[in-house]
Amino acid sequence: MSIEISIQIASIIIVGILLILFVPRDKVRHAHVIFFFKQLLTWFLGLLVAEYGLIEYPLRFFQNATKASFTFEFFVYPGICVLFNLFYPEKKSFYKKVVHYVLYTTGITLFESILEIYTNAINYIHWTWYWTWITVCLTFVASRWYYRWYRGDFSKPPRVHYE
Repeated sequence: MSIEISIQIASIIIVGILLILFVPRDKVRHAHVIFFFKQLLTWFLGLLVAEYGLIEYPLRFFQNATKASFTFEFFVYPGICVLFNLFYPEKKSFYKKVVHYVLYTTGITLFESILEIYTNAINYIHWTWYWTWITVCLTFVASRWYYRWYRGDFSKPPRVHYE
């Protein structure tokens, strides 16, 4: 088994365990909503990027079905997004909210960049790490808005907490 396939299997297992351990029982429905919404975004954007030849995934599951990475676009990124939203620092300062976005987005970007440099799991063709950072951050913003809409938060005035 190649290192690329091992990394994909390990990523699926780790994210699965994190979801089992850290999604509270009373938030399972919320986790599904977040997961499926992020999946919609990443699957569409991942297919777009792969089909237009901006990124290539040489070793992936379902080689004949799609050029996108099923592992990352369909499971890992949506799973991380669940944790991002459920542990979002809602009642904290603006600074802490920005740090939350930056940490999650940078973590995913760093992981992908390491895979691009040291493995054959992903190849940037007409893409760079900062495009990954921007798109991941924007999908986090979109998922956050969607999750707030789902919970009915937009009917309440937003509150800013300064610390």
